[in-house]
Amino acid sequence: MGKRTDPVAPRAVKLTAGERLGVYAARRFISHTVEEKLNLRIPVDVYFQDPLVALENPELAFDANCLVPWEPGLADGPTSARFAVVDYDAHTETLAAPARWDRDNDRFLDPDGAPLNRNNTKPLQFHQVNVWAILQRALEFFEGGPGLGRRIPWGFDGNRLIVVPHAGPGENAYYDRKSKSLQFYYFNRGAERIYTCLSTDIVHHEFGHAVLDGIRPHYMESVLPETAAFHEFMGDLTAILISLRNTAFRQRLIEETKGDLSKESTLSRVAEQFGKNVQDRPYLRSARNDRKMKDVATGQRPHYMSEALTGAMFDILIRLSKYYVAERERTVPQAFWNTIQRMQYMAIQPLDLLAPVDITFSDYAQAVLRAEEIANPTDPDKYRRMMADIFIDRGILDASYRAQLDKPRQVFERLDLDVFHDVDVLAGSRPDAYRFLDDNRRKLFIPWNVDVTISDLSSAQKLTREARRLPQQVILQYVWREDVLLEGPQFERFEGQTTSLLCGGTLAMNENGEILQWARKPGALPSGQSDESREEQARGVERRNAFLQAVARRIRAGRIGHEIGGEKGLVPTAIPPITSRIANGGVVFELSPHFGVHDDRDDELGGRVWQISS
Repeated sequence: MGKRTDPVAPRAVKLTAGERLGVYAARRFISHTVEEKLNLRIPVDVYFQDPLVALENPELAFDANCLVPWEPGLADGPTSARFAVVDYDAHTETLAAPARWDRDNDRFLDPDGAPLNRNNTKPLQFHQVNVWAILQRALEFFEGGPGLGRRIPWGFDGNRLIVVPHAGPGENAYYDRKSKSLQFYYFNRGAERIYTCLSTDIVHHEFGHAVLDGIRPHYMESVLPETAAFHEFMGDLTAILISLRNTAFRQRLIEETKGDLSKESTLSRVAEQFGKNVQDRPYLRSARNDRKMKDVATGQRPHYMSEALTGAMFDILIRLSKYYVAERERTVPQAFWNTIQRMQYMAIQPLDLLAPVDITFSDYAQAVLRAEEIANPTDPDKYRRMMADIFIDRGILDASYRAQLDKPRQVFERLDLDVFHDVDVLAGSRPDAYRFLDDNRRKLFIPWNVDVTISDLSSAQKLTREARRLPQQVILQYVWREDVLLEGPQFERFEGQTTSLLCGGTLAMNENGEILQWARKPGALPSGQSDESREEQARGVERRNAFLQAVARRIRAGRIGHEIGGEKGLVPTAIPPITSRIANGGVVFELSPHFGVHDDRDDELGGRVWQISS
């Protein structure tokens, strides 16, 4: 792994600039191996995990497999189509010089013209390249066919996510929608300076927040602890799954665990350098845990709560690896690679099947099982049964869900609509999608008097693990708001104010208009006179009551504060988990953008004892 010393490696084929652009235009039809040979992937040195791991394990110092997709618009910064590194330190009010892009040699240089690689890690410009390259690969992980199979929007207006490698002093790292940025901080421990932008785990974790906010932006406007916990789960899941794709890392895991992932290992530890220096622990949170929903369901601590779902997905990973060795007669290295391939499909593709508001762990578990059914209807290996058993054991799904797996039903069905709309037409634009919803309000349980909006409309081309193309998917997310009066002393300073209950659904359809998933979060307003409409309204009333109870609990626990801000842009020490603001005459509650990386299991009530986001 440590053989390569210069990130500019010789290529098998030398293309002219015009030929390179032509091949780039057809890159979706080319394998990664061929892309590398045709100079469409550039090698970049990045820390494998963080500088502490590099010091203690020299063989795992740098990731020799970091090949970043080439783009014709690469520029200083680094700057690419989706990321712009802006190295501004708000504390010192200084802007560091950007890494310089050497277009002739496909590499980044420091201000003195030296290549930025494993032999030149001291300049801040190496940090810039390190975090940028990690993010470029992570974006590809989510957007590729094994993932969502589509371009990912950000949760803000604009197409470039700003990356700030040295935002200022502090034990901080966070994603912030309002500043359209990922911010990474630094702090000292004795003579050593710790840079969060050099921790691959932290970078991946923060990016997981940005991805989820992009594809489900209304999750930020939630008071449910489970929704906040799902954001934390998404961050940890991103770090774990992307780490597993590294060949040298998998080899190390085999050595550590003797092929048994149920043993504590480097894989199940998040941000080693950060955890060791901040909390004097070898890691922040462990994916290998026995947390169940009964242990976390009544709390309000998103990090702690997230461990139940992270642990469940880690259980699935362990079961898969053992299955491939025992039943498929794979070698341990083959089993590990097959496992991580399948986990990407199993864990990431279901995100497109989630409702647009108020996610719960049960929602995600059901989406995981449904996505597997879509890709693998006959399920000869009983993957769905295995996953359902794990979710049930963790208390995420009710035991009655097993009966649903055995109940015969059609895999794909069509909606019963009042007005037919061709799927190609409604997929063409948001106005067309709106007319489809408006013409079919009765059958889609959308109240007549609400202003339903299109939250997102996209088409996706997903793949199976065998690289088989699934039918084209159209994902339509729609949302409406229902006014809710905060009436009663339990709402304290918010008593008498109006807020919104977010309602809506996600319709995922194939190219024939058959329903892949219809995930709904109903409201309390009537949508019709049929028995189905009344049942839908009753579920909406339950949601409204649960929403009011959650608001009251959050207020009582002191977890709702005002919009945050700090001197010179620095994050204050204490950050409320939920912020409140007035918009359009009503109060809006939102998750704080600065999620704490610190373990919050001791933070039961009131202010946060941690300040790092995750």
